[in-house]
Amino acid sequence: MTSPEHHADVSGGWLRAATFGAMDGLVTNIALIAGVGGGGVGRHTLILTGVAGLVAGAISMGLGEWTSVRTQNDQIAAELGKELHELRVNPDGEADELVGLWTARGLPEPLARQVADVLKMHPEQALRVHAQEELGVVPDELPSPWIAASSSFVCFALGAVVPLLTYLLGSDSLLAALMVGGVGLFAAGALVARFTGRAWWRSGLFQLLLGAAAAGATYVVGALIGVGVS
Repeated sequence: MTSPEHHADVSGGWLRAATFGAMDGLVTNIALIAGVGGGGVGRHTLILTGVAGLVAGAISMGLGEWTSVRTQNDQIAAELGKELHELRVNPDGEADELVGLWTARGLPEPLARQVADVLKMHPEQALRVHAQEELGVVPDELPSPWIAASSSFVCFALGAVVPLLTYLLGSDSLLAALMVGGVGLFAAGALVARFTGRAWWRSGLFQLLLGAAAAGATYVVGALIGVGVS
């Protein structure tokens, strides 16, 4: 007997926020440390800069995710309210819409009409179907703004602390910090591949190259400004 197919939870909103937060935390602080380190500052200043970037970035990411998801949910709620009103005042017209959508996809019209007529008697269930067909959302499975915000906040902080580890442990080497950050980027990219089904080494290498490009650009800028100021 074949076991039921298992799918990952892709509707809660946490995976996108967590992934984006961790990657952003890694790239942001790697680039920030590379830029400030390129200017020739000392270990204490680098730690201060990195911690400030971690705190400010994590708060910004958390607030941004909360606002983004909350705004999206509010917009969907408004559209669902309009749809429910139409279902109550014009059930026949709404049923015709479903029949048109389903027959356009190849469903026999008599069957489409039968299902649509049944749904007319149940506005709440009809709303769920209309939301899926017309808006592409499931009303009771909307992402939580709090989960998205907390995931983004925590994962940004975790990502941002990685390139600071060597400095926090007493090292003065910018290269060591960047190498540890690079390992973190590769590991994060490889971990993401577990959810996407892509080759882990390719995903890890892609994230590493993006981070290296950002670090290289900010290092050059930091070195030029450091020379100019000195």
